[in-house]
Amino acid sequence: MAKKEHQPEPAIFYDVNGTIRADTCEPLKEAGEKGDLDLVAMGRGCYPGRPLPPKMMPELCTYTLWDAKHDQSWGLAPHRNEGIELGFLARGSLDFHVNDQCYNLTSGNLTVTRPWQLHQVGSPNVTASRMHWLIIDFKVRRPNDPWTWPEMLNFSLQDQTSLIELLRFNEQPVWKGNNQIEKCFENIAELTKASDLTKSQTRIQHYINALLIEVYEMLQMQNIHLDENLGSTKRSVEMFLDALPQHIEYPWTLESMARHCNLGRSRFTQYCKQITNQTPMDYLINCRLEQAKRLMQQSKELSITNIAFNCGFESSQYFATAFKKRIGVSPSEYRASKAS
Repeated sequence: MAKKEHQPEPAIFYDVNGTIRADTCEPLKEAGEKGDLDLVAMGRGCYPGRPLPPKMMPELCTYTLWDAKHDQSWGLAPHRNEGIELGFLARGSLDFHVNDQCYNLTSGNLTVTRPWQLHQVGSPNVTASRMHWLIIDFKVRRPNDPWTWPEMLNFSLQDQTSLIELLRFNEQPVWKGNNQIEKCFENIAELTKASDLTKSQTRIQHYINALLIEVYEMLQMQNIHLDENLGSTKRSVEMFLDALPQHIEYPWTLESMARHCNLGRSRFTQYCKQITNQTPMDYLINCRLEQAKRLMQQSKELSITNIAFNCGFESSQYFATAFKKRIGVSPSEYRASKAS
């Protein structure tokens, strides 16, 4: 078996080209095409609906409304977005997962997710619901990235700073919305149906601004405890290291790991030692060895050579050397001891 080459870099925060791999919404598109729900949408790239002209509100990734009059046979798998996603459930109920937490949305709930928050819609399928959502790109991918204010949003500098702090240092994903928020979403939906989107740009932009103002004022009234650690560089490294065991097959180098966290090698190594008491490469090898131990116990059909490659080792010889040094016995001896 040959070692796999030219593997795409895992999208823990972003892909090798610096852009996040957002959900393609294919199940939603198919449901709309089949007539299982009413779909009103505009967006860029892989998102459903009418394509937005390149120069029209370039920070707006998508706006979508689905109106499902009955339970669906699809859901949106766990994914991240390349911007701040605001969702509003106008009618019905809907299961909404963020990381390992499940929320049962009811009419009037507002959702706010950041690009690094993994989320899923449906358990696993979407129930009868009328759901709005839009995504605005603030050019952030990781908790510690600097935020770039979208030109389409007309906020004062003071309010820009305040809203960014509310979004950056607080990650509560579900809130109680209000009638004004719903009205803004519904107005955007009506304008999305216009024959020429460019002629509706001013009003669409107006209602998106009004929506963000309503969300901003709603958050200001919540007496939110802001935790600056949520936007720290250390947290970005912690999130990367937490996800690394799911991506051990990739041929990571110190440079690629550091780049993924937008850090130089020395700073990344410093944070990794602080968090794990190991160098980045030692931590990676230990993650690979732990996965190898599990595979040797659970996947009897896999050869030790296949396990070595599946866990990211460049050769079975290097795997055997690292395994014996770390575990104290050879891979074959370890597998035999677990079989008895």
